[in-house]
Amino acid sequence: QVMLVESGGGLVQPGGSLTLSCAASGFTFSRYAMTWWRQVPGKEREWVITIAATGRTTSSADSVKGRFTISRDNAANMVYLRMNSLKPEDTALYYCNVALMGNNYWGQGTQVTVSS
Repeated sequence: QVMLVESGGGLVQPGGSLTLSCAASGFTFSRYAMTWWRQVPGKEREWVITIAATGRTTSSADSVKGRFTISRDNAANMVYLRMNSLKPEDTALYYCNVALMGNNYWGQGTQVTVSS
């Protein structure tokens, strides 16, 4: 079955950096775009950034543009989110996501807290 497992979250000071990882299994990883979302309690889940199946193109939300970078390793079935210049408003539970065959699949999330 499809599994997505996020890791790498933690507590970081404003202005700091963090890299999240997502290990994927149960599907042909190299054929699908991968996306990171985030959610704060009481708010809608927010799209953050997407990378195409080939890794050649990415798109990101305006709120993270120029600060967050997504990458993938198709040989290792991994997708990464590098977050720089973190702000307190980046605090959220971050989810890895893939949409395939009409279904959305999510990991359990990894918490990122930006605070001094």
